[in-house]
This record gives sequence, structure tokens and C-alpha cells, in this order.
Amino acid sequence: MVGQYKGDVTPEEAWKVLSEKRDAVLVDVRTLAEWKCVGVSDLSKLSKENIYIEWVSFPERNPNENFIEELKEAVPSKDASIYFLCRTGVRSVDAAIAATGAGYVNSYNILEGFEGDRDDHGHRGRISGWQGLNLPWNH
Repeated sequence: MVGQYKGDVTPEEAWKVLSEKRDAVLVDVRTLAEWKCVGVSDLSKLSKENIYIEWVSFPERNPNENFIEELKEAVPSKDASIYFLCRTGVRSVDAAIAATGAGYVNSYNILEGFEGDRDDHGHRGRISGWQGLNLPWNH
């Protein structure tokens, strides 16, 4: 195990597993503002839907005290493969650690997150991450 969760995967690796494994789910832990203003991954080609559970609130940045309860409701099976996604792959590590602590033994962090690193002009979503790698997404 890497740290206190199953491991890290690239966005492409996450897409591949989500495509191949029926029990694999994507949990987007960004904020409502990020989902609405930046965009979300599109799993419709896989006949799957994103699971949205904020790790912290916006704009207060308060931790979501109901995170584990919301996760248990959305993903009842503790054996499911869960791929956590945030903006850059930081909050999703914390979410994967928390999920592992709650008994979800197949919790993964998606490296680079949805938007990835900044380009030379300071913009995200262009050179790495789910968006920058042109994996399916929409507004």
C-alpha cells in the first residue's frame, strides 16, 4: 500500500479501469462551485455516473463532516474499486485515506486530478489532469 490507501493512478489508468471493471466508481471530491464552473468527467460512454461528495465546502473550506456517511450511502460495497478525483490530486489523497480508514480497501487517488498542473500562462486543464489529457468531460 502507498501511504494509507491502495495507491495512485494516472487519469488514463483510472479511465481504463473504470472502462473495464464493473464495480469501479469515480468519486469527485471537489466543491459544488468546481463542478459547476470548471466541469466534470463524463462517464456516460461507460454507462456510469460520477459520484459527487465534497471533501471541503466552498468558500469556507470547512471539512465535510458527513463525508464517510455520504460515501457509504453512495458506495455500499466496501470491496468496490473507488477512484477519488479532485482538482490536482491533493484532496483526493485525503479522501482515499479516509475511505481506507472506513474499510474501503480499494481506494485510489487519481494523480494530477481534474485540472492538473498550470501551463506557462498559469492556466490549469491544458497540460495534465483529466481535462488536459482530453479524457471525456463536460460542463
